[in-house]
Amino acid sequence: MNIAFNDETFRDDFTFRNSPQAIRRFPFPFHEDSYMYAVNMEPHVPLARDSAYGTLIDVDEHYVAEMRDRALVLKEDPLRYQALPHMMTAQWDTLELLMEQQAAGYPELFTLTRDGDRWHWINRPLNIDQRFTFGDAATLPCEPLEYITRQAQGDFCIVDQRDGNLWMDAGMVTTQADWSLDFDIGMNFMEWHGPVPLAHQIGVFDRALKFLLNLQQGRPVRRLNWTMTINARLDTSPENYHKWGPDRATVTPENVGNKVHLRCELQSLWRLPRSNGILFVIRCFLIKMEELVTVPKWARRFHRVLRDLPPELADYKGLTRYRPTTVAWLAKYDDGAPTSPGFFPD
Repeated sequence: MNIAFNDETFRDDFTFRNSPQAIRRFPFPFHEDSYMYAVNMEPHVPLARDSAYGTLIDVDEHYVAEMRDRALVLKEDPLRYQALPHMMTAQWDTLELLMEQQAAGYPELFTLTRDGDRWHWINRPLNIDQRFTFGDAATLPCEPLEYITRQAQGDFCIVDQRDGNLWMDAGMVTTQADWSLDFDIGMNFMEWHGPVPLAHQIGVFDRALKFLLNLQQGRPVRRLNWTMTINARLDTSPENYHKWGPDRATVTPENVGNKVHLRCELQSLWRLPRSNGILFVIRCFLIKMEELVTVPKWARRFHRVLRDLPPELADYKGLTRYRPTTVAWLAKYDDGAPTSPGFFPD
């Protein structure tokens, strides 16, 4: 698969864009014309090659630009990467998993060669050629989790399983939707999900925790989550709220199409083999409204979802201020026709 990588930015002048192919492969998160928070887990298995589900760890046209943005975030705030000391085995588990998946899914971009514990990793898009000893952190330029997640799209959290719960004990988090690894590190599953409205009352997280505690090795699962972002900004962290929070007041009927983005997270969860931890991959995809409405089914459906979203969810997701303007803009793309079932374009 040949991928032409975009030269683009996720800050300052926001030159991010999706090609027509990237629009069609966007993981649209609504299978019907309404939305309520749910677990929505399904097996994480490959689907159509030209979709975001074509490989289990996706690489797309935004890869190089996203890795450049991650490096900028880490330079400004090194605490976006943290790992507690007891997580070293899980770090190596994660490095192995990501290298294997990237090399298997994109052999023209990545090569992994192994001779016992002597490994050779080649990342062509980032011009990396690294020989190292698996299990010996001194043979890498940084800790194994930081090393490989500087080369993989999305955020990565490793949760340790103990005492009948899951604990967030390591992570690389630079593209998050208004939550903080520095705040959540060391918390358990219920604590870090505490702010989510409605879901606790209907038992969503109780069911999710029970499910994840029984997650099996070799059987990863996935779900979709979503919010919205003003401008194509990947780093919408609490630490940088002063940079992106005021953007919510800049939406007008004239600039909705370019400024307002649907932000979808393709979340996958993997049981790690040596540590028995769980790797939580949170891959962020962005699409601006003027790109989204080029798919008529999505334009109709997203108008209806956003229009009818429960106020508690709209407030939690930070949409309240600009939702009416966006709904009014989307309305002209909704002719009232029925939409077909499922996530994919017609």
